[in-house]
Amino acid sequence: MTRARIIGVGAYAPKRVLTNADLEKLVDTSDEWIVQRTGIRERRIADDSEATSDLAVKAAQQALERANLVPEDIDFIAVGTTTPDMIFPSVGNIVQHRLGCRRIGSVDMLAACAGSVYSLATGAQFVQTGKYRRVLCIGAETLSKITDFTDRGTCILLADAAGAAVLEATDEDRGIIDVDLYSDGQYWELLYQPAGGSRHPATHETVDKRMHYAKMRGSDVFKVAVRMFAESAERILTRNGFTANDLSLFIPHQANLRIIEAACKRAGLPMERVFVNVDRYGNTGAASVYVALEEALAAGRIKRGDLVLMAAFGGGFAWGAVLMRW
Repeated sequence: MTRARIIGVGAYAPKRVLTNADLEKLVDTSDEWIVQRTGIRERRIADDSEATSDLAVKAAQQALERANLVPEDIDFIAVGTTTPDMIFPSVGNIVQHRLGCRRIGSVDMLAACAGSVYSLATGAQFVQTGKYRRVLCIGAETLSKITDFTDRGTCILLADAAGAAVLEATDEDRGIIDVDLYSDGQYWELLYQPAGGSRHPATHETVDKRMHYAKMRGSDVFKVAVRMFAESAERILTRNGFTANDLSLFIPHQANLRIIEAACKRAGLPMERVFVNVDRYGNTGAASVYVALEEALAAGRIKRGDLVLMAAFGGGFAWGAVLMRW
C-alpha cells in the first residue's frame, strides 16, 4: 500500500528571545511562577516587520533543501495556522508564490494549535490516494500578534515559530500509518479570539475592549486537553495493534509541560520517550509539533524503523494524532 513518508523537515524561530525575566517587567508574574505552572523559561517573538508567511517560507526552504528538492517538485501545499498574514489570500498562497512553486493547490487550515497534525494528515491523504506525489506541509504562527501582554494568563505562553515537512509517496513499510482527527465545538469559549471575523468585525469598540487578543480559561483548557491528548494517543495506538510500550518517541504539542506530563501519565507513556522543548519555545501553536520533530531528528532521538506518535490539540476544540514508522 502506498504511504506518505517525511523526506525533509525544517524549522525557523525568530531571533528575538523573550525570557520570563522580561515578562516580570510587563505583568505581575515571576520566573518561578511561570516555570512551575508551564515549564516555559523563554520564547521567541517575531519582529514588527515579520508576518507568519515570512517564518513559513524560511522553514519550508530548509525542508526542501533537506529533501534534496526544488520548489517545482512540490504538488500541493497545506498550511496550519491561526495567525495568517491577512484573511485572504492564504498563507499557503503567499508561500507558493514566494518559494517559486508551480501553479499548484494550496490551502490554510484553521484548527488552532492542532493545525500541525491537521496539515500533516491532509497532505498524507493526497499522497496516499495517489493524487499528488509530493506535498509540502507547514505549521506557522505569529501568536505574539494576538497576545495581550497585560494578561499574564496568556502572555507567558504564546510565541512564534514555523516548521515544515515534505511528504513523498513510498511503497516501503514506513511512513504515516494512520491519522486521528476530531473536534468538539462545545468548548469554543474556553480558548478563542473574539473579534476580527464576521461575528465581531474590527471597530473602535472591539479594539477598545481588547477583543482582538486571544482569550483563555486556563484551568478548564487544562482538564479537557489532558483527556483529549490521552484518548487520541490510546485510540490510534490500539486501532493499529500497538501499545505505549511500542513507541520509540512521542512528540506532543508543546502547550504546557504540566499538560504534557498529565496526559502522558494518563496514557501510560513514560516521559523518557517524550520529546519536550516547550521550555525554550513556549506555545508556538500549529508550528510546535513540526519544530519539535526537527529538533528530535537533529538530536538523534529518531532513527529508521522507529514508531513515532505526534499529537496536538487546539482551540475549538480541535485535536488529533499522527502515527508513523520512520
